[in-house]
Amino acid sequence: MFERYHLELLNFLHRLLGDRHAAADLAQESFVRVLAHQQSGRAIANARALLYRTARNLVIDTHRRAGVRSHDELDAIAEQAGPRHLQPDEALASEQSVQAYLRAIEGLPPRCREAFILHVFDAMSHKEIAARMGISASMVEKHIVRGMLACRACERSASA
Repeated sequence: MFERYHLELLNFLHRLLGDRHAAADLAQESFVRVLAHQQSGRAIANARALLYRTARNLVIDTHRRAGVRSHDELDAIAEQAGPRHLQPDEALASEQSVQAYLRAIEGLPPRCREAFILHVFDAMSHKEIAARMGISASMVEKHIVRGMLACRACERSASA
């Protein structure tokens, strides 16, 4: 499982966090938790889905902990009208936006989601994805368009 999903998960987390080292730490923790779940004897219908859900939850926990740690700092910065991205309402809006996109991507059918993730997060070409998934390049394009439409719908609902 590690060999199959490590790079994919690492790229996914890197795009969410913007920090390769933090992404590597969360990827490792995600694998540890999923493996512990497997060893507990509980059945796992889709290990990849559980891995991504675990990673996503760890990202949320990381953001929450960072928010708790920096609350006093943000209060001091707010008085000095610091950069907009450090303002609590901007941080919350950004996190909510990320969560909305994640829900939109998770709502895609499995093969469509896989093709979309490989294209967007792993920067694979349509031809590479087609070869990896054993489908036509035309089908890859249809999957990617469907994923993009889901993300655009997410954007429209956020701005409404």
